[in-house]
Amino acid sequence: MGKKQFKAESKRLLEMMIHSIYTHKEIFLRELISNASDAIDKLYFKSLTDDKVGLSKEDFAIWIKADKDSRTLKITDNGIGMTEEELENNLGTIANSGSFKFKNENKLEEDNQIIGQFGVGFYSAFMVAKKVTVVSKAYGSDKAYQWESEGVNGYTITEAEKQSAGTEITLELLEDTDDENYTEFLDQYRLKSLVRKYSDYIRFPVKMECTHSRPKEQSEEDKEAKKPLEYEEYIEVETLNSMVPLWKKNKSELKEEDYKHFYTEKFYDYNEPLKYAHISNEMPAYNALLYIPSKAPFDFYSKEYEKGLQLYSNGVLIMDKCADLLPDYYSFVKGLVDSEDLSLNISREMLQHDRQLKVIAKSIEKTISNELKKMLKNEREKYEEFWKAFGLQLKYGIYSDYGMNKEKLQDLLMFTSSNEHKLVTLDEYVTGMREEQKYIYYATGESAARIEQLPQTELVKDNGFEILYLTDNIDEFAIKTLRQYKDKEFKSVSADDLGLENAEKKEEIKAKEEENSGLLETLAKALDGKVSKVILSQRLKSHPVCITSEGEISLEMEKVLNSMPTDQKIQAQRVLEINPEHEIFGKLQSLDKSGDSDKLGKYAKLLYDQALLIEGMDIEDPVEFSNLICELM
Repeated sequence: MGKKQFKAESKRLLEMMIHSIYTHKEIFLRELISNASDAIDKLYFKSLTDDKVGLSKEDFAIWIKADKDSRTLKITDNGIGMTEEELENNLGTIANSGSFKFKNENKLEEDNQIIGQFGVGFYSAFMVAKKVTVVSKAYGSDKAYQWESEGVNGYTITEAEKQSAGTEITLELLEDTDDENYTEFLDQYRLKSLVRKYSDYIRFPVKMECTHSRPKEQSEEDKEAKKPLEYEEYIEVETLNSMVPLWKKNKSELKEEDYKHFYTEKFYDYNEPLKYAHISNEMPAYNALLYIPSKAPFDFYSKEYEKGLQLYSNGVLIMDKCADLLPDYYSFVKGLVDSEDLSLNISREMLQHDRQLKVIAKSIEKTISNELKKMLKNEREKYEEFWKAFGLQLKYGIYSDYGMNKEKLQDLLMFTSSNEHKLVTLDEYVTGMREEQKYIYYATGESAARIEQLPQTELVKDNGFEILYLTDNIDEFAIKTLRQYKDKEFKSVSADDLGLENAEKKEEIKAKEEENSGLLETLAKALDGKVSKVILSQRLKSHPVCITSEGEISLEMEKVLNSMPTDQKIQAQRVLEINPEHEIFGKLQSLDKSGDSDKLGKYAKLLYDQALLIEGMDIEDPVEFSNLICELM
């Protein structure tokens, strides 16, 4: 029979298949194995009602054979096979899916495992092969036929010899180039890894004769002479895939060790997961395994980290990291989703429509939230371990997207408390508030130990109120995004009105400020615009001085924003507060009365730098600071 030509549209599609539809050439093996699985599924389906098939499920298999000498790769199945007409229709007309037709004709239920949808996967073979030969014998037929093609130039169909029903596809691989290594697809270890990556859960065994080596038996003389071992090669048939996905097994037959082993093996983590969830969902229909790692990956908080869950369709890997399945604030979750309801595009690599994916993603997000809340409630130590590894990501989630997700995440937040220096949730803080307490108080700093020493915390502590210690750069941004929790407003201990000031004390301080207005103006003038004003403090008890801020930008926020690689420098409106009860204030009054404005200015600079150091901020001129200390001593 002479060479036949592909139809014009099929020819153009084949050219696209070879050059652009698939992202990775290695996908060809997944497609051919999926087609073989479909062919077996069709015959297995027949065997359920036709005793003449004579095969049980255990008899079906897919075979892979690589021959480096002839540069050929064979994929063989004992499935339903194809007649001459089917070879013509299925392989001669691209995108005509025999699997899709079979599924419709037999009115198969949605849970049937037929994978093929488009009939184009076969042609991915031409990405790696210069010639493809298909020998097939249909079940119930006496004749076998061979389909052969070298690509877009056409194909031939001739009679062939084949003993049993099924299909054998032979790929004659392209020669290697500077850019492409096709020989890798003849290497048994590479083939094993590709099967495990893409086709591990094809429900029929994928087998290959693998070559191994073992030491030869040594004679006693050779052992005594300590001769080096000689090795011999032997061939062993290996099943490359595990077939039944863990997530499709009944939870009752699985142990905790099964889930943990699956995680460490599939996600290359030496540490066991902190938490896992096995989900079988009906609406939308999907199965999933979700894991929370016990430790953050080394690159988790870097631009290089890629979030996403593995996405399967009927047990076939579609995407290794589907980012759309996870919101950014849950990017630490690892795992997989398997759904039969996905609309795949022609290459079975990406999704045709994202509607189903969005519905699944929403369900996944809800599941993760519920699991975290359950862990917080029932496994406090484990949750605190999780928080130390990934709490920062949840706080970013509060701040990002203009606070759109704050309602979802606020109950998961934890901060170190001034009470016993332990982690508390916002709910625990509010529940423990005293009746007269108006605000949720917080303080910022590099560490809890540093915050503990801040002068600004004195008044709040003296009133017996709890303070949340914010030690991460993102913390205050997240708190300002929240604004309040359960109708309780957040209040920095550096705020101008803490709601604690005694009315009588307020009037007393106000009178002292008026009395010493000249002194305070002299001090502010000496600081030359570094502060917006100098005031007498109502919050200080034992410390002589502190620095606070007015407006939305706090001192801690100023530090964080200015640490970023931008040309624009942010400055908070700084306020220098002086303790009117401290002896240093008496010294300042004395200098003011004596008219020694020069010395008064030096004291102002010294006190300002002292306040900056207490706040953990850099001083502009350390040499001047040192000289002033020496001079005034």
